[in-house]
Amino acid sequence: MSVITCNEDLRVLARRRVPRMFYDYVDSGSWTEGTYRANENELKRLKLRQRVALDIERRSLRTQMIGQDVAMPVAIAPTGLTGMQHADGEILAARAAEKFGIPFTLSTMSICSIEDVAAQTHAPFWFQLYVMRDRDFIERLIDRAKLAGCSALMLTLDLQILGQRHKDLKNGLSAPPRPTLRNLLNLATKPRWCLGMLGTRRRTFGNIVGHARGVDDMDSLSAWTAEQFDPRLSWSDVEWIKRRWGGKLILKGIMDPADARLAADSGADALVVSNHGGRQLDGAPSSIEALPAVADAVGSRIEVWMDGGIRSGQDVLKAVARGARGTLIGRAFLYGLGALGEAGVTKSLELIRNELDLSMAFCGHTDIRAVDGAVLIGA
Repeated sequence: MSVITCNEDLRVLARRRVPRMFYDYVDSGSWTEGTYRANENELKRLKLRQRVALDIERRSLRTQMIGQDVAMPVAIAPTGLTGMQHADGEILAARAAEKFGIPFTLSTMSICSIEDVAAQTHAPFWFQLYVMRDRDFIERLIDRAKLAGCSALMLTLDLQILGQRHKDLKNGLSAPPRPTLRNLLNLATKPRWCLGMLGTRRRTFGNIVGHARGVDDMDSLSAWTAEQFDPRLSWSDVEWIKRRWGGKLILKGIMDPADARLAADSGADALVVSNHGGRQLDGAPSSIEALPAVADAVGSRIEVWMDGGIRSGQDVLKAVARGARGTLIGRAFLYGLGALGEAGVTKSLELIRNELDLSMAFCGHTDIRAVDGAVLIGA
């Protein structure tokens, strides 16, 4: 592919280069994938209002997210198994985000550990936490994030139990992944990926193996992960985690104004309107559909962000217009990572920035902080 013009180009290239089981892990949703598709489709349906003969020479996309200066209202979302899209994937994505001037969020279920990413980067990053039954492990995980200098903790609330993802079942994807003849044959067609993985020591869940009690290798990891996600998670746990962490707290997975009010009451600094990329409750509203009601309910009390379906600068602009003070991208940066490594993540961010800048200008705005619902037709 000679010219990359959009994140769809990076997706096509990633599909060719990343083994099927790991590509499908990213590019899929739960059950019918209706909510996964709706996240993108309902963003596309929103129409922008073009304005003309206005001074749009000097433009700025710079803003803040939880007090942190950002080059545009975009952060890299936490995504599990990022290091299986490309060798050392979390480190490469964190470096790209740092150079670009946006936040990077490391997942609990990352391949590269908190310590690895901290050692290979300079800017503080955010850490995403899943609540496990083993509370002692969670306490130590929070303490490790503190020690690594993480500047915010992102608590994911919508994965107390796992939604069923048909492609993962068909591909035999588990934690750890189990090789099948079909998968091994597919690996043979991905030499670039295989060489990269042979050249790194980071092939396990680095935040868990050797840190959780009784999890010393990939075999023991499987039994541990099968029973650890905690369906008993409650708002009292949020309060406990906030006290233990003591720093900036972001709550991810809010889709309803009632939960948004509880999130604001908790004292968190930001919430993310998110349906987990359509990977949990299929049949739920798209994130962009749920966003306005949440922003109206609590936008004056807590920063409201959105993820789900963001693939372009226009998607970012539409989310901001509907009340988001920031957005998170998952699949968009993963396509770039799988396609071209660190350079691909940078390319994905450049594509989003360029389209956001031009689209904002076409709508007659020069400062992303001043964008509101007036840039949308009929909104």
